[in-house]
Amino acid sequence: MDRTLKNRLEVRLAGLTRGPVRQRYDETEIRVSPGDAPKVLTILHDSIDLRFEILADLAGVDTGAEMQVVYHLWSPASDDWLRVVAEGISRDDPRAPSATFLWPGAEWLEREAYDMFGIVFEGNRDLRRILMPADYLSFPLRKDFLLGDDASRTPGAGVRHSERAQVPATPAGGDPAVRRAPAS
Repeated sequence: MDRTLKNRLEVRLAGLTRGPVRQRYDETEIRVSPGDAPKVLTILHDSIDLRFEILADLAGVDTGAEMQVVYHLWSPASDDWLRVVAEGISRDDPRAPSATFLWPGAEWLEREAYDMFGIVFEGNRDLRRILMPADYLSFPLRKDFLLGDDASRTPGAGVRHSERAQVPATPAGGDPAVRRAPAS
């Protein structure tokens, strides 16, 4: 655990974080509002004493009450990974600023978060579906995504239609109750 990182973050990001800097093992976490995310990410990226140069991952999260964007950052100046959680994004109109101005590779990660959660990343020049068909209307990783049948919603309610084994068709001219041995 890099205790000096916690101190540097508290000084550099005073007034921009929501709550304390949290540390556990080799992970440090800060929480910010979506509106402050570009400023915070810029400070983390550009500051000589922080130098979080690598965006290792970006993911959407649906807590059921709100949406979040989680950034995982790496710096050669610290032994800790940094998790930045942009929290408080509306589920009705999920929007967050793009991180492509710092990490061009964020474009693909933001496209995936858009595709799965419906989070619109303002400033992403190519925000379109990446995994689902272009005409797909829903977002499969949201908590309110409905599956195709009720059995999938209740444990022990049986096998869903899509998981049932196919019953072979009745052989031509034969009785369905009689099974024929394969020809040798």
